[in-house]
Amino acid sequence: MSEDRKTRIREYKETPRSAGVFRIRNTVSGKSLVGSSRDIPGMLNRQRFQLELGSHPDRELQDDWRKLGSGAFEFEELDRLEAAEEPGADQAVELKVLLSLWIERLEAAGEELYHRSRIRESD
Repeated sequence: MSEDRKTRIREYKETPRSAGVFRIRNTVSGKSLVGSSRDIPGMLNRQRFQLELGSHPDRELQDDWRKLGSGAFEFEELDRLEAAEEPGADQAVELKVLLSLWIERLEAAGEELYHRSRIRESD
């Protein structure tokens, strides 16, 4: 492996990930899937990939994607956690709390959520 490639790989691994809450919003119905992740860009990419393959775990969201097409959905970061001061610190508890707050906020605003939003899982 070349030294340049090794350097790029090391830099990638050392780059802090943006942890926080994301949303996939159906712009036709206004319904949203809300989730949390330690790596929001990576998770949004994974969600889109699952939808494109037809293998997303939320069947209702998958059905809407199939019926309406990708153009009817927005992928966004709702909130971000500050980077942990300690290397390797676990932000799982903070992510769960932040996700719960966003779900409560969106439901209070009258937004309908896809079922998997209520599972509150984090990668």
